[in-house]
Amino acid sequence: MQKLARNVLGTELVACSSQPMTGWFRDGCCRTGAGDIGVHVVCARLNAEFLEYSKSRGNDLSTPRPEFSFPGLKPGDQWCVCASRWQESFEAGAAPEVILEATHESALEFIDLENLRKHAVQI
Repeated sequence: MQKLARNVLGTELVACSSQPMTGWFRDGCCRTGAGDIGVHVVCARLNAEFLEYSKSRGNDLSTPRPEFSFPGLKPGDQWCVCASRWQESFEAGAAPEVILEATHESALEFIDLENLRKHAVQI
């Protein structure tokens, strides 16, 4: 029997987004696995400030990349972002909102729960 994935609140992890489809496994959930160097476990509700910040750090999330079936993201989209990038953006004052119920518990290895709570919104 497979163990249920848990969120930062200690309850069952819920899906982050299927429109656009997100997650390391492209199943809508912010889970991680082998090969996920970025640890894409924070379910973020993107805003223009974070998208610009991420682009300035070398990760352009807003430009469509059809060759990778990537639609490009816009403010309001929910997306599984790297835990370290979220923490970095938090320290720079550019962190997006997060959905705690859809943020995997492994995010707590990089981010303090209280900082996530300060940016929490409902799904």
